[in-house]
Amino acid sequence: MKTITLTKKLSTIAVLSALSFGAQAASLDTTNVTYGGYVKLDAMWSDFSAGTISGGSIGRDFYVPVTTPVGPDAKNNDAVFDMHARQSRFFFDTDTKLDSGKSIKTKIELDFMVTAGGDERISNSYVPRLRQAYVTYDGWLFGQAWSNFQNVGALPETLDFVGPTEGTVFSRQTMVKYTTGNWSFSAENPESTVTVNGARIETDDASIPDLSARYTHNADWGQLVVAGLARQLKYNKADINATETSYGVSVSGKINLGKNNLKFMLTQGTGLGRYVGLNAANGAVLDGNDLDAIDSTSGFVGYQHHWSNKVRSTFVYSFLEADNNRDLAAVYGSPTKSSTSYSANLLYSPEKKLTFGVEYRHANREVESGADGDLNRLQFSAKYAF
Repeated sequence: MKTITLTKKLSTIAVLSALSFGAQAASLDTTNVTYGGYVKLDAMWSDFSAGTISGGSIGRDFYVPVTTPVGPDAKNNDAVFDMHARQSRFFFDTDTKLDSGKSIKTKIELDFMVTAGGDERISNSYVPRLRQAYVTYDGWLFGQAWSNFQNVGALPETLDFVGPTEGTVFSRQTMVKYTTGNWSFSAENPESTVTVNGARIETDDASIPDLSARYTHNADWGQLVVAGLARQLKYNKADINATETSYGVSVSGKINLGKNNLKFMLTQGTGLGRYVGLNAANGAVLDGNDLDAIDSTSGFVGYQHHWSNKVRSTFVYSFLEADNNRDLAAVYGSPTKSSTSYSANLLYSPEKKLTFGVEYRHANREVESGADGDLNRLQFSAKYAF
């Protein structure tokens, strides 16, 4: 991460104007500009038991539970190989000191995941996407950032883009957040995913923002975070105007074990939908003119062990259980009932910011009909942070 100090100079006209009126010029503002990121190569061999997903699927770039096919083992099914540098990332921060003694900070962060672009046949020219863009002032945050309901610090170190995908709260979105001491509160952009006639429908009908409260406790032994979420699920189409309340609680943290650590998360709620497992389960299913919220329990545990100053490993178990209404599941297709994954990696850093790694992942997804499917993936990565 690099820092540049910029000095904002008053224009000649502004200085002359100040002198003409006998005013005294204030001290010049100083803005610290920080930039950084990383370049990362990912190479993966993926073996899907129930048939390989298409090369354009997001599940070929990183682990997305809902993309794992289910059904009988496919005949003549071979592993597929993919390679990309789409996770490479860049951020740009500013920190401006004000005359009041307070600071205004900004952040803009980009990468190339989950975007369109050139085909692999010729150019691989992927479009950059906005990850984060926000301003902070006096405890307030305005813009797009990690959801207040999520604890990014609890995510284990994995080669996969997310890692314990089905077991973690994972969301970036526009919000207004206020932080005071150990507490933070947010009003965030609402969006619902509802199952209608067997299809996922994304609705933007909510009349209030998603609301979150979070308490963070830091200690010598590690960190503990408790977060709560309350939101409105709403489907307003044609002559149907259905509303349901969604809520959830997430407990997560990190326990230091000398040089090693244990990270964890457990989340329980009703109608959490897109907040958990990259939307492995929808928030609700439309039952006639009413919404039936889908309960879910998810979590993960990850242990990191340092073999030496340059070699380390992370072992992760992750799960999600969705409590679908069986009667509605029979009518509206066969939604995801459960998803689990195990992963283990070996990382080598010959230099502080240069890391080579290999990771193995086994995952299973089961739907309400009882059909299931497995994913076995071997991944190699090379990453340099700057």
